[in-house]
Amino acid sequence: MRLTGTGHASMRIDTPAGSILCDPWVNPAYFASWFPFPDNSQLDWETLGDVDYLYVSHLHRDHFDAEHLKRFVNKKATVLLPEYPTSQLEDELRELGFTSFIRTKSNEVHALDGGLNVMIQALISPTDGPIGDSSLWVEYDGIRVLNQNDARPADLSVFAELGHVHAHMLQFSGAIWYPMVYELPEAAKRAFGKQKRDRQLDRTVRYIDDLKASYVFPIAGPPCFLDDDLWQFNDIFGDEGNIFPDQQWFSDRYRELGRDNEVILLPGTVAELTADDCKVAHPVPDVREFFANKKPYLVQMRERKRPVIEAEKASWRHPEIDVLAELKRRIEPLLEESIYMAKGVGGPVRFDLVSYDGESVESIVVDFLGKEVRPYADEKVRYRFRTQRELIEHLIYIDEGDWVNSLFLSCRFSAARIGQYNEFIYAFFKCLSEERLQYAEGWYDEHERTTDAEDITLGDWVVQRRCPHLKADLTRFGKVEDGVLTCQLHGWKFDLASGKCLTSVGHKVRASRADEPAQSAS
Repeated sequence: MRLTGTGHASMRIDTPAGSILCDPWVNPAYFASWFPFPDNSQLDWETLGDVDYLYVSHLHRDHFDAEHLKRFVNKKATVLLPEYPTSQLEDELRELGFTSFIRTKSNEVHALDGGLNVMIQALISPTDGPIGDSSLWVEYDGIRVLNQNDARPADLSVFAELGHVHAHMLQFSGAIWYPMVYELPEAAKRAFGKQKRDRQLDRTVRYIDDLKASYVFPIAGPPCFLDDDLWQFNDIFGDEGNIFPDQQWFSDRYRELGRDNEVILLPGTVAELTADDCKVAHPVPDVREFFANKKPYLVQMRERKRPVIEAEKASWRHPEIDVLAELKRRIEPLLEESIYMAKGVGGPVRFDLVSYDGESVESIVVDFLGKEVRPYADEKVRYRFRTQRELIEHLIYIDEGDWVNSLFLSCRFSAARIGQYNEFIYAFFKCLSEERLQYAEGWYDEHERTTDAEDITLGDWVVQRRCPHLKADLTRFGKVEDGVLTCQLHGWKFDLASGKCLTSVGHKVRASRADEPAQSAS
């Protein structure tokens, strides 16, 4: 089996029974904020895109690059489609010209022609990607690979049970806006960032230890930020709180743990995988030296991409749009239908829109309990977002139904909040369509009514086995210190004495001391 790195989470898998192109991403994403690092635009995409199968793990735009798919990927390729609750991924691929689909069943092996076997595990909670994320397992002639990309399964046992995995590709770097955009003192922001960076590494190593693959491929990050306004997010300033460390950083930390089976996939790297070996050829003479020269590389890349960024920025302004009126028209009907997410947000959320010249600000409130969008009335709000007016205008202009997969991941905003992180806010703003909203409300309804009856013992505590957040197995991911339970899959914390979630609203855990009766989580 041959693995060719094509950048970020993208790779081409070649076997005698066929080839699979995974998640090709080349063009800037999220309001021209994210670019693939290293630059993969100079690869021979005409050849790379001539494949038998296409796998797009999910709709995040650093995985689903519509422009590139339309231009470079063979439309005769058969799409390996995850089993998602909505048809959006298939619909968008059909619009690009793809006509052949294999609709896989989650966690079921599908035998393709020539002895090629695949299995896709679909994650379908409202907090998984843009309503869905997935991992791809591939087997040919006894060689098995798992492309986990940036999915976060509760465990990897379903893959391990199929036999020893020879190559494990998974995320190690950040892919979020926290904590960089929050209006916090720099020292606090750095401390939160370091905590997140450490937790990312811990989670990655835990997955690696669970699967025990022969070789580990750190992928799905980091992006690079080439706009001058976002340049500080690149990990080139020695900031231990930067959440976007690169592949060489991972390799160094991994080796400090006594491991040496990692393989870095640069764009153009080719890895020939057998049951006993992995022979690697890189497009650069010295990988470590390449990363040591990361800053001048990014400076040159910034100059090459500057016209692309400026062209995108020129398309965002739509002064003819009445933002307040359009938000009322689009969002208020969804607020009326929202039960669980509206209750979960529990109050007004404010958007401060900065004018083109930066001189004035229009403040608009999305009132989740009042079920309306209205001008800010000088009240206390749970969350506040501040961004450029033209970004909201453009979201309205293109009828964007997922603000997470556009505005929030762009990092082109600042944020402040009172109290804990609130997952329901971001869940709602990725569900600005009837189909997505109905699915998410139904998922929360079912989740709310499902009681996890099984208990486990962690130290001096008896707790429910499944994390109340996304049902991770706490026998694998749970850690108790000083009466606080941490689920290390997503870093959520719970006070065991009260059952209260310390990370977000709701999500109470059932827990008791080992010598006391278990308490109710109601």
